[in-house]
Amino acid sequence: MRLRPAPVAAVAAIAVLAVAVPILPLDNPTRMEIAHRFAAPSAAHWLGQDEYGRDVLTRLLWGARVSLSVAAASAGIACVLGILLGLVGGFLRGIVEVLTVRSMDVVLCFPPLLLALLVVTLLGPGAGTLIPVLAVLYLPGFVRVVYAGVLTVRSQDYVEAVRALGAGPVRIMGRTILPNIAGPVLVQFSLAAASAVVLESGLSFLGLGVVPPAPSWGLMIGAARATMTQSPLLLLWPCAALTLTILAMNALCDALRDAVDPHGVPARRRGAVRLPALLPGLVPTRGPALEVRNLTVAIDTPAGVIHPVRDVSLAVGAGETLAIVGESGSGKSLTGLAVLGLLPPIARVVQGAAWVEGQEVLRLPEPARRKLRGGAIAMIFQDPLSSLNPVHRIGDQIHEALLAHARRGGERLRQRVVALLTRVGIPDPAARARAYPHELSGGMRQRAMIAMAIANDPRVLIADEPTTALDVTIQAQVLTLLGDLRRERGMGVVFITHSLPVVAEIADRVAVMYAGEIVEQGPAATVFAKPLHPYTSALLASAPHEDGSLPDGIPGIVPLPHELPPGCAFAPRCRHRIPDCDAQRPALVETGEGHTSRCLRWREFA
Repeated sequence: MRLRPAPVAAVAAIAVLAVAVPILPLDNPTRMEIAHRFAAPSAAHWLGQDEYGRDVLTRLLWGARVSLSVAAASAGIACVLGILLGLVGGFLRGIVEVLTVRSMDVVLCFPPLLLALLVVTLLGPGAGTLIPVLAVLYLPGFVRVVYAGVLTVRSQDYVEAVRALGAGPVRIMGRTILPNIAGPVLVQFSLAAASAVVLESGLSFLGLGVVPPAPSWGLMIGAARATMTQSPLLLLWPCAALTLTILAMNALCDALRDAVDPHGVPARRRGAVRLPALLPGLVPTRGPALEVRNLTVAIDTPAGVIHPVRDVSLAVGAGETLAIVGESGSGKSLTGLAVLGLLPPIARVVQGAAWVEGQEVLRLPEPARRKLRGGAIAMIFQDPLSSLNPVHRIGDQIHEALLAHARRGGERLRQRVVALLTRVGIPDPAARARAYPHELSGGMRQRAMIAMAIANDPRVLIADEPTTALDVTIQAQVLTLLGDLRRERGMGVVFITHSLPVVAEIADRVAVMYAGEIVEQGPAATVFAKPLHPYTSALLASAPHEDGSLPDGIPGIVPLPHELPPGCAFAPRCRHRIPDCDAQRPALVETGEGHTSRCLRWREFA
């Protein structure tokens, strides 16, 4: 983080002067020399003397100490409390949101200045009263800024990616969400601190702030206003100090806001380090790595309950790749998210079970499920640019994935980060570990996502269309890498895609999904050679042909969950449709060894 030097120097100078006032060789700010009232600036009194003969420079510096102390304390208290309330309310929602965020609307019902006047009048003037009053006044602003930022950030893919790695709510709020909303919070702090300086001066001007004869900029402005015809300079000095302080504070916070955003920050010169070897993971000895039975997901809508995933059953063994294929809207990604427990708040699992190496995971409490995410089961998301946190370096994000499942950190985990980047084929891994996501190419970002996913040697890896945004050459490299890692670590890989050429290259088994249900499943070679469902045949026909001929498109679109036909979901688009297809929903039947189809006419296709 690099700050512009000018605002830093300005605020630092003001703060140093305010802190060092007691040890500076200054006159007593309350000592009066009535015989020298309204004396002009001189060598002994650089800014002159006021209506009581007190040194103006001394009172100006002591006034800065008082005003800045009140402003910093009140804005700081409001900032800390506002961050805590806004983060918790925006992330946890529900009753917590009502108690933390909505309660701030009560404070906003009162005009700030009138509320401050009321409290100060009841409790008496003084800095000890001003600090809590101002903190309460500025608290709703911080809560609303943080709350709005959390609502925006919490839906981003990189937050879901951290959840998939097993991080808990506190770690997600503190390490992932808070850095991404730091800019608006700093701007709000600058506004609150500047406003606190002005409000303290205003209340002191009215006689409800700092008690005379203690020095205060507000008291100086109030006194100078009454004598401005005799000595106009007495009004100039506190007004100038107030103006310059506010401008300097705003400039510093703008610089901080720009500095916390890594985009555009030039990469530093980096050196290489010796890379340790990466230890391979342990290979399970029995049972499937992942097994899902009769999974059904429901979503409540104003029109009723819909089921975007219905009665899905699948299994993937250790060292095996299962490809889930289908058009957009088929329920592929929701199936993977349901297994990880990362469904959006409006969706819920209403039926089924899932086992990861023999442990049922759908009914685990959230703390136990967090231990599995990023550990026994991990996920690679589709778009690495949106799945990686833009304000953290690549190495820090991989380190975070390791820390989520490690008892302690240290240099060993830092070395592991570099080793992981080395294993996924990123050149100059020590330098790339210190790079931000936007400084890497799309292929390098996806490799970094793979490094995060395999950081804790998962037994199951769910890859949600990890090659969609990449060009053909990079796609091939990523697919080769995933294949190598699968064989090396004995992982079961669930590869979600709509690209049949990709499936033909990497998959051992294929599950074809349509409109939320599996319509065909079996060994990849068998499914490609003898598809037993019209939808599978249509997908194969719609893939690019080796001879360069035009592919055959599939007419129509995938029906929405609340518009499913009464019989076969694919019937309205099927070329082999018969009246019985509209009358009943076909079951998924065994057609051969390990091969199933959800079609009434599968024997004819065989």
